[in-house]
Amino acid sequence: MGEVLGLGISHYPPLSGRDADMANILRGRLGDPGVPAEAKDPANWPAAMQAEWGDDEGVAGATRHRAAMLNGLRKARAALDAFNPDFVIVWGDDQYENFKESIIPPFCVMAYDDMDIQPWAHASESAMFSKTDDEWGGGRPNVWGEKRDFTLRVPGHREAAKHIASELLQRDFDVSYAYEPLNHPGLPHAFLNTLLYLDYDRKGWRYPVVPFQINCYGRKVISYRGFISKLGDIRPLDPPSPSPKRVFNMGAEVARICRESPWRVALIASASWSHAFLVDSTFRMQPDIVTDRKLYDALVAGEWDVWKSMTLDEVEAAGDQEMLNWFALAGAMDALGQGCSWSEFVETHIFNSSKVAAIFEPSGDNK
Repeated sequence: MGEVLGLGISHYPPLSGRDADMANILRGRLGDPGVPAEAKDPANWPAAMQAEWGDDEGVAGATRHRAAMLNGLRKARAALDAFNPDFVIVWGDDQYENFKESIIPPFCVMAYDDMDIQPWAHASESAMFSKTDDEWGGGRPNVWGEKRDFTLRVPGHREAAKHIASELLQRDFDVSYAYEPLNHPGLPHAFLNTLLYLDYDRKGWRYPVVPFQINCYGRKVISYRGFISKLGDIRPLDPPSPSPKRVFNMGAEVARICRESPWRVALIASASWSHAFLVDSTFRMQPDIVTDRKLYDALVAGEWDVWKSMTLDEVEAAGDQEMLNWFALAGAMDALGQGCSWSEFVETHIFNSSKVAAIFEPSGDNK
């Protein structure tokens, strides 16, 4: 019988850049002509938002935000190393990177072989902030000072990926699978940043990876290319993503498959929580912290009915599209009876999205 570790982290792109740029999404919103002037005025912001913004437009707040995020990432990496999995499954989204007009699968198991990826050479294809600079050898400026030719070796585990896909299909979950990338030279940023951040201290990455794509952006994945848009930019929408309930149940089935296997598997949900640039009720200025706190409290308490009862309309209204990755983890932990052994909620009003890190150690029945 296999053993399963559950982890949840964020792949927030600005973490790889400079503190001075971390509030750029909000700065862009301040220049959006569709946002009412009163919503842009810091005097009308919540006190916590004003404090984060400070007198330096969030630079000092960014330093604190980074430190809080790193606390969770380092705890997650320590738990991963202690568990020493045979491979990891990363649930992540694709924001018009690998999957485009030719096909948008609801789910896709990426049964890739080993890959050599150059994150900063491919930054324009794998992250939101893709500015390149000659000082960096034509690559993207980053917090590690790595140049364009920096190469990350990402081991694959095709055997495990094929097993997961085969079992899901036999259990009536119609997932797609792929043996090689389609429109992207490496891994979409949800997966790539997960590895970069879990190895933030550059100890090295040795665990085989099975990327598991979930179509989180659904109605906006092609129409808006899963990206930021101005408030008044209205376009015809695409078909929706899978429902939260379907994703929850898929995660549960993956967990059962892993438990029945001979492997030690780490299941990782990679996403920040409510994204401000998707929350119309706040003029896309702030994330929906109230909804996130409700989900977080339920996660800590193991009250999974709160998660299972959430509709797709509610997820989208809260800007929690990427949280579908966490719905898969929630379903997995519910199926295995694994409670949250450690977690931290990093709240923010100005850095686009609150961040959660969480660890779900194997239960007594799962050892």
